[in-house]
Amino acid sequence: MLKSVGQARVTSSGEDPRVTELRAAVSRLRRELAAHPAEFPDRAIAEDELAALDATASGGAPGIPRLRRSLLVIAGAVGSVSALASALRDVRIAVDLFGEPPRG
Repeated sequence: MLKSVGQARVTSSGEDPRVTELRAAVSRLRRELAAHPAEFPDRAIAEDELAALDATASGGAPGIPRLRRSLLVIAGAVGSVSALASALRDVRIAVDLFGEPPRG
């Protein structure tokens, strides 16, 4: 059951479903990255940023600028690994659920 709270919705457990989606997408990409057999130069950067993004999301709705920055770092680190493209796309879609950063 979803309840409206201002602009955000929450599940009956009280968690914003956007956060749930983001955490699921980050978890999937982390698993696929861990299972990927090839080493590549920025693998550690991707792993660190995914861990930081998961920690940020576990604290509730993260700020949009932080999400966008993390997405850019992760995409830059794993973007050339085609086997991870689908999981990376899911992270991007989950980040997009939070909307655009404020124009300033």
